[in-house]
This record gives sequence, C-alpha cells and structure tokens, in this order.
Amino acid sequence: MINITFPDGNVRQYEAGVTGLDIAKSISHGLAKKVLSAKVNGEVWDATRPITEDATVQLLTWDDKDGKATFWHSSAHLMAEALEAIYPGVKFGTGPSTDGGFYYDVDPGEHTISSDDFPKIEQKMLELARQKNEYIRKPISIDEAISFYQEKGDEYKLELLEKRKEEGAEITLYEQGDFTDLCRGPHVPDTGYIKAIKITKVAGAYWQGDENRQQMTRVYGITFPKQKELTEYEKMIEEAKQRDHRKLGSELELFMFSDRVGQGLPMWLPKGNQLRDRLMNFLRVEQEKRGYQLVTTPHIGKKDLYVTSGHWEKYGEDSFHPIKTPKEGEEFLLKPMNCPHHCEIFGHRPHSYRDLPLRIAEFGTVYRYEQSGELHGLSRVRGFTQDDAHIFCTQDQLKDEFLNVLDLTKTVLSKMGFEDFTAQISLRDPNKPEKYIGSDENWNNAERAIIEATAEAGMKTTTELGEAAFYGPKLDFMVKDALGRSWQLGTIQVDYNLPDRFELEYIGSDNQAHRPVMIHRAPFGSMERFISILIEHTGGKFPLWLAPEQYTILPISDRFNDYAAEIEQELAKYDIRGTVDDRSEKVGRKIRDAEVKKVPFMLIVGEKEAETGAVSVRKQGDGDVGSMSVAEFAKYFQEHLD
Repeated sequence: MINITFPDGNVRQYEAGVTGLDIAKSISHGLAKKVLSAKVNGEVWDATRPITEDATVQLLTWDDKDGKATFWHSSAHLMAEALEAIYPGVKFGTGPSTDGGFYYDVDPGEHTISSDDFPKIEQKMLELARQKNEYIRKPISIDEAISFYQEKGDEYKLELLEKRKEEGAEITLYEQGDFTDLCRGPHVPDTGYIKAIKITKVAGAYWQGDENRQQMTRVYGITFPKQKELTEYEKMIEEAKQRDHRKLGSELELFMFSDRVGQGLPMWLPKGNQLRDRLMNFLRVEQEKRGYQLVTTPHIGKKDLYVTSGHWEKYGEDSFHPIKTPKEGEEFLLKPMNCPHHCEIFGHRPHSYRDLPLRIAEFGTVYRYEQSGELHGLSRVRGFTQDDAHIFCTQDQLKDEFLNVLDLTKTVLSKMGFEDFTAQISLRDPNKPEKYIGSDENWNNAERAIIEATAEAGMKTTTELGEAAFYGPKLDFMVKDALGRSWQLGTIQVDYNLPDRFELEYIGSDNQAHRPVMIHRAPFGSMERFISILIEHTGGKFPLWLAPEQYTILPISDRFNDYAAEIEQELAKYDIRGTVDDRSEKVGRKIRDAEVKKVPFMLIVGEKEAETGAVSVRKQGDGDVGSMSVAEFAKYFQEHLD
C-alpha cells in the first residue's frame, strides 16, 4: 500500500499502481468524470499514469490552470492527427498549450493551409474526438525514437530528439488512434473529452524562433468540454474585437506606430501621453507616501554591466546587438532591465543598517528585440517603460516590506477598476534544489515571508511549486478584466542573486558586513502593456480622473465659439480638462463624434446658454442631464470624480 496525501493534508492508502483517475473514482464518479490530469509531487501527470510510491496528489479539472493546459495540449495532438489525415506528408514541429488554447507549428510541404480550411479541420477533429481514442504514454529509448522518425522522414522531430539526447532526458511517445507524437505529456484520458472545437487563426512562424530557419505554418485553436462554453467564448471574442486596444487606440488618438521608426516602437500621441502621464503621476504620489525615492538611469549601459548582472546570458539573444564605440573593445547595450543600474546606485556609497530599507523607483524604458511575428500592438513591443522599483532591506525587514508592496499593488489595481484578482505564490521545487542559488535558510525565510504577508493581507492565493525564479520566490498578480479574461499584472520578486553578483553590502548592528535582500516590484508591469489591458477592460471609457479629455464644449454654431472659449477658461480654474469643438458641423454630428471618442461630458452651448451663463450637459452613454452654471457643473463633475 502507498500513502496518497491530498492538498488539504488528508492522507489515504491505495494499492501501488493506482492512477489519478482511480483515486477520483474512489471519491465520487462525478469527480472522476471531471478529472483531466493529476499533479503528483508537484509535476502534472496523465490521470491514467500509475503512481507506485507515496505521493502528494492534486486532481486537476477544467477549473484548474494545469487542467486546462492538459486539455489544450491534448487538443493540439488531436489537431495534428487531423492535419496528417487532411494533408498527407505534413511534418510537425512543436504543439504546446497556451494561455488561451493551443497551436501546432507544422511544415505542410506542398500544401497550403488557410482560413478557408478551418471548417474541414474542425470537422475532422470532431470526427476523431468522437472515436474516444485513448492517449497512450509509451516510454521509449532514444535510439528507438530516432529510428522511428528517420523512417517517417520528420527532420524537425529528429532535431528535437538530438537536443533531448544531449540533455539526457527521458523519451516518451504518445499515441491516439493512428497518430503518434514525440511528447512529454500529460494528456487527458481519451479524445472523447474534447466536445467543442474552433480553429482560430493561421500564421507564419520560424522554426525554433530563428529567422534564419525554415518558416513553418502555425495553426491556432481552442477547444472546450462543452459546446455552451464555445458559444460563450465566441460571444466574448466578438466583444473583444470591439474593445481591441489597437482599434480603440487609433479611434481615440492615443498612440501610433511607424514603419520608418521601426516595428514594435510605439509613439504616444498627445491624448495618449496625457493618459500615460496621469498613470505615472498617480503612482509617483503613492510611492512618495511610502518612502520611495525617484531616480533616473540611462537608456544604455556597458555590456559588462549586464554580464555582471547575468542579463546578458539570460536576455542576450533577445537584446538588440551591442553598440560598438570608436574605442577599441568598448560595447554598450540598449538597457534590457533597470535592476543592474539600481544595484550600482545602491553600491555607490557605504550603507548602514540604519539606512535600510532603501526604496528606489524609476519609470525606466527598456528594450528587447522581440521577433516580428510576436509583436502585438502595445501588449508586445520592443521598447517599453517599466514602473520599476527595487527595495534593499535586511532579512528581518523582508516581511514588512512585502506587506507594504502588497498594499501599494492592491491600491493601484483598485484605483484602475480591477477588483477581481488572485495572486500566485511561486516557490522552489523541493525536489530540484540544484536549480536555485542562496542558502536554505534565506529561501525558507523568504518563502515564509511571502506566505505570511499574503495571508495577513487577506489575499486569494494559489501556490505553485517549481515556479520560483532561480534567485528567489515571487508573487504574480492575476487580474480578470471586464470580459473575464485573465492577465498577469504586476510581480513582486525576492532576489538574493543580484546583491551577491554586485557584492552589495551594508554594515549591520554587529559592525559586520552583510548582504541586503533585494525586492523587485512593478505594479503596472510595463506602461504599454498595462494601458493596452486598461483600454480593453474599459472599452476606452476610462475612469473620469484618468480620461485625457474630460469634456468637450459643442457650440451649436460659430456665433457661440467665443462663449465656448470663455467656458473652457472657467473650467480650467477647477482643474477640469477639455476642449472646444469649433468645427462648422451640425451639433448632432459633434455629439456623435464625441460619443465615439468616449468623452465623458458634452457641454452644449447656444443662445439660451450664452444669455444665462450656463451649459447644457450630456453625459456619455446617458444623454441629457440638464442645464447648469459652470459652478454647478464643476460640483456635479467633482461628485462623479469621487
């Protein structure tokens, strides 16, 4: 018999060789129907894979992130089987799950896959799904696997096998029906779990992300265990199209891109820059309340700086090429991260324990060379500004500093209207200590500080083993937008690595030198990505305090333009921002245009208003709210602002 420990600490005994599915059946048949995979000792397994020794087990369903990932990974294999049936000779690269479905990179050979083919791919997948073929895991030797793919003539899988051979990794194949694929798993028990299917798009993708390699065809899809969920998804997608930040960004004149400037390099137009500045000013004020000191660092740094920090090794391939100067051997990089610069700021003078915690913050612009196929509006760019801060503290101060950062992050999300969020606590994999640096004592203290801080703050959390950074545990904020989509916004990371690399020290109360602990913190993440999410969350109807244009004055004819200008000057005294639409257009057209631009208030002025010193107020989306004096409107505005 073996002991199976459940997430709540309950322990049950089972025969060795029991599967996750067997365990689910022993609890209830209803649960067994929902189980897609099982997390065994922190690793996700097939629900049908035997467990032969004592283990901690979590049964995963559609409601779990890892359950969805299993479902969509299995769907990628089902799609591959359908593609092989429709396009004989197709070759396969990799087919992972994603946050919103799955894709498979394929080489279709002489065939072309286009959106016109989506219905027949979907139909073939449904046909194969209804066969309820089991996903069968088959461990195999590396030589047998190479022989299999040599016979099949798939050079992509052979390349993957050579890499696995170098790593000494276990090799497994998965079979369902007549299809076999090289795969680590896991998968759902059989294809019958997949009930509703939609192929979403097709795009080009370079093999292994290398622009010098073969261009493959990337086919994307999404699947569900119920048709109802697909129908709801399709409705959400239609709404998302209307909220697409690229569409609204253009309509609201917030930002633009130029091929002459370069792909992935956004330029902020006046209204977008106002929006961006207000977000930054809001955070500046909140930071100053909490004792942060603002700094500014250059957009470039010597390559040696990033070699010291480890960022050259980690991000070198994704960085712009080094900039060579006229001086022999001197190279600079466009800054990929702000933290090395902040370490230099900490280290530029001696510190006592009395100086700590030291909190330094910067809206620092960084650069990454993202592949052109990965660029997407503001959400994936090559130049972006992070609301970066780094806190240098003692080990004893870590928990309190973490609580302070949690409070700031919750304040930011609440102010932006994001009320539905959870936090993922990412800890070490206890079975792979070699992946991490730092002492067990420091790690235990840091992990305990995060767990206790989030509990003390009353936050909804999930815990993931093995998801910590190599230099320390972290906390990721997962936010749901108005469409129910989840986004990762903001991260807090504990770091023992950079203080060590930069040999940072402070003198403790014992008169000895000690390493500080470093906390990385960014509530917005990047300004560009945050604004893209905010645009789609609000549909362009920003909170009143944040709106670039809080009102527009609409004279009913040119005769009242001067009166409109007087109203604009009066409202400026109340710190209310807006413009006059003095175009020679009918007022109905002006109202429609203001509605499209999501302007919160429209102030219509004509002869009656000019005679009485008033404005006729319309609220965006609500229509006419009556005639008011400027002072009355300012009071009405303030009530809505609060």
